[in-house]
Amino acid sequence: MIRWLEPGEEPHFPETAAVLAEPAGLLAAGGSLEVDWLLAAYRRGIFPWSSDNDPILWWSPAPRTVLYPKNFHQSKSLQKLARRQHYQITEDRDFEGVIEACAEQRDDQRGTWINSRMIEAYIGMFYAGFAHSIECRRDGELVGGLYGIALGKVFFGESMFSREANTSKLCLKHLVDSGRYEMIDCQLPTGHLKSLGAIEIDRESFETALKRWV
Repeated sequence: MIRWLEPGEEPHFPETAAVLAEPAGLLAAGGSLEVDWLLAAYRRGIFPWSSDNDPILWWSPAPRTVLYPKNFHQSKSLQKLARRQHYQITEDRDFEGVIEACAEQRDDQRGTWINSRMIEAYIGMFYAGFAHSIECRRDGELVGGLYGIALGKVFFGESMFSREANTSKLCLKHLVDSGRYEMIDCQLPTGHLKSLGAIEIDRESFETALKRWV
C-alpha cells in the first residue's frame, strides 16, 4: 500500500525508502500540483507522473539517472551544428510553446504523461520562477526545446522535443554550457540519455547531492 496525501494539508511526503518495488519507484498518491507541493517534492527528488485517469502519483525511482555537465558528451556533429549558427537558442521566451510541443503525440509512444493538468501545473511553476525552458528556433520557428525545474545548482529535466535533427541536443548543450548547474536530473534511463553521458547513481548518492546543491 502507498500513502494517500490529502491536498488540503501542508505538503508532506513519506521517506523515499518506502517506495514500492512494483511499480518501481512509486511513493505516494494524492496531494496537489500547486507550487508549494511541487517544490516540496522536487527538493527531495520526488516528481509527479500519472495519466489522465489516475490520481496524482508521486515517484522516486532508484537508481537515478543523472547527467553531470562535465561528463556531457558532445559529438563532433553536434559541435559542428552549433558552430554553424543556423539556429537561435533562447531561454524562457516560450515556455508554454515548449511544454505543449513536448506533450504532442510521438511515433514511439502510445500517449503522453504531459496532460492538461501537468501543463497547467508547470506553467504555474514557470510564473513562480522555478520552471524554465530553452528554445531552439530556425527563422523564428520553434523547432526544438526542453523544460524543467531549477533549484539551486540542480536542474530537474522534465522533457525535450526535436522537430529537426539534434535541436533538443542544442538546447541541452546550452544548458550545460551555462555553467549554472552541478547536476541535471534525468529521472529514468534511456539509450539516448546514456549516449549523451548520463549515468545511474544510487539513492543515497542522489539524495546527498540534493542536500548539497539544492
